[in-house]
Amino acid sequence: MGYLSSVIGHPTDGSSVSGGGLSQNGRFSYGYASSPGKRASMEDFYETKIDCVDGQIVGLFGVFDGHGGAKVAEYVKENLFNNLVSHPKFISDTKVAIDDAYKSTDSEFLESDSSQNQCGSTASTAVLVGDRLFVANVGDSRAIICREGNAIAVSKDHKPDQTDERQRIEDAGGFVMWAGTWRVGGVLAVSRAFGDKLLKQYVVVDPEIRVRNLRYILYFLYKMHIVLFGNFPVIGEL
Repeated sequence: MGYLSSVIGHPTDGSSVSGGGLSQNGRFSYGYASSPGKRASMEDFYETKIDCVDGQIVGLFGVFDGHGGAKVAEYVKENLFNNLVSHPKFISDTKVAIDDAYKSTDSEFLESDSSQNQCGSTASTAVLVGDRLFVANVGDSRAIICREGNAIAVSKDHKPDQTDERQRIEDAGGFVMWAGTWRVGGVLAVSRAFGDKLLKQYVVVDPEIRVRNLRYILYFLYKMHIVLFGNFPVIGEL
């Protein structure tokens, strides 16, 4: 199981990074760009990978937005897709495999590094298997499909003030309060994430997964606060 085309990048010196790749069979291409903001250090990572699993070319793309440090986001970038493509049901039941990969990656990190109690990461991933696109996310990194110049959301943010998320947190014994914005325990502004060990009982890593059949659709993964959000306002949901 080798990479047919893989690009992994992360601007560590304050510079921007961009590039792209093409699948070996020429069926699809992709591009990426990453630019540091005003923070002193970069806490966000991305991954783009084309692989061959059981004779089938697959595409794996992800954005991982760290908070409280870069440790969790970096770990997820390095391990999530490896756990996914090695899952025995990756091709036969991709949705189950994605759910399991998210949860096992989170558990592995929490068991391997007990010092990162307040460090976490969101994730937004797109997995292309044949004509099926599996979009999964935890937190508030967002995936959109660009269709005829319009941006259409294919993921839903996980925020503490959403009715269903707030109810789940309170049922687990937690609370949501306003501290500049709505936060779990007055601390975290997202209700689902990798890591965040001290809040794990409430901040789960259960991914929301949507499946789309694609025919020549251009899609992007991006984080809410980058310029792309301003250029492509989301006009609806699929």
